[in-house]
This record gives sequence, structure tokens and C-alpha cells, in this order.
Amino acid sequence: MKTIYDNLYSDSVRAIRSGEYTTDTMIDSPNDTRRGISLIFRPSSAVRKEISRFLYTLQQLDPNQYYYPESDMHVTILSIVSCYPEFNVASIDIPVYINLLQKALSGAKGFTLHFRGLTASPSCVMIRGFPENTILNDLRNTLRSIFKTSSLEHSIDKRYELQTAHSTVLRFKERLFDIPKFLETLESYKDFYFGSCTVDSLEFVVNDWYLRERNTEKLFGFTLP
Repeated sequence: MKTIYDNLYSDSVRAIRSGEYTTDTMIDSPNDTRRGISLIFRPSSAVRKEISRFLYTLQQLDPNQYYYPESDMHVTILSIVSCYPEFNVASIDIPVYINLLQKALSGAKGFTLHFRGLTASPSCVMIRGFPENTILNDLRNTLRSIFKTSSLEHSIDKRYELQTAHSTVLRFKERLFDIPKFLETLESYKDFYFGSCTVDSLEFVVNDWYLRERNTEKLFGFTLP
């Protein structure tokens, strides 16, 4: 997982430095109707506060970007239906999804997730998460297997196969004000320890693209022993 993060960081820093990064024009759009359903985990309050302190540092350099509030910080366990404009949660059988998720999670145990350092893409900045064992990977594979043999709507792995445990915390909304200073700050936090927490509760939610609190509804909660 570290290799994936490191390679992504190196490639993205080169893109950002050369101005080849992308800005999200949909963040402030009132016409963004994209919705989907996901299984997520929310980091502990202590971890989120540490991330907020880091974001505050970046915000002083460039206040025009989109910084995630603590209420919206999350790690996606699996995106079950990736957001799209026509999705309507009323059109799916939520209890059937919940039953399937319960089946997939029946043998899963809680695990520790360490948040250390950051990575980036040409459109965002992410905190790196490192599970202490293979439980997360095993859980995702079980979910993939169960959904792919069901008749329920899903788009698992359609965009890309989720292999990391990152949390997106910043999205580029406008052109960066000072690219060298911005990248210098990222580099200083590249291996910063944001804390650890136990992943023992998951949320099945309907959400928008950014998992903003106002557009996210918890459909069910699961506890991992």
C-alpha cells in the first residue's frame, strides 16, 4: 500500500508543479444531483482534529480550495453505487442491501487504522491510511464477491479498484495561488503522523460525490467486534 501511495504522490506532485492539475467545477454547483450508496468509516475525533490542523495550515496559504470539514471526513470501505445524476435511493430495496452487507460482514473483526502522511492526485490531497492487518482487504474482497453474484444494482470497481484506505481532505476548486509554497507544505507533512483509531463501526449511507453532511443519510450502522 505504501508503494501505491508513494507512486501516486510523486506522479501528482510532478503534475501539480507543471500546472497539469484539474479543478472541480461541480463543488459549488446547486445543480449537482449526483448520488450513490457507500459503506464508509469515520475516523476518530482526535484524528479528524489533527487533520483539521493540517488543513488550516494549507488554508492560510490558499483559502480558495475546498477543505473538508471534520463532519465530512471519512474512509470509503467500498463504493457500492458510484454517484451519478439519475440515482434515486427510493428506487432500490434498502433492506435487501442491508441483509447482503450483514452477510458479508458477519465474519469481519475490528482492526486498527494508522493515519500517517499524505498523498495526492492531480485533483485532490489525501491522508494515507494503513490497516494493521489484512482484514480490510479481505472484507472488500468478500463484499465484491457477494455483490457480483447478486442481482442488486452496483458499480463496484467500475471506476477503479479501491486498494488503499485514504481519506480525501482537500479538492482543488480553483487554480493554486502559490504552487511552490503549496508543494513545500505538502512535503513537510508527507510522513506526518495524524493518529490511529479502531475501525469497529461502519456506516451504510446514501451520499453525494463529496459525502457532505447535508447530502448524506445514514441508512444503517454495522458494528465489528
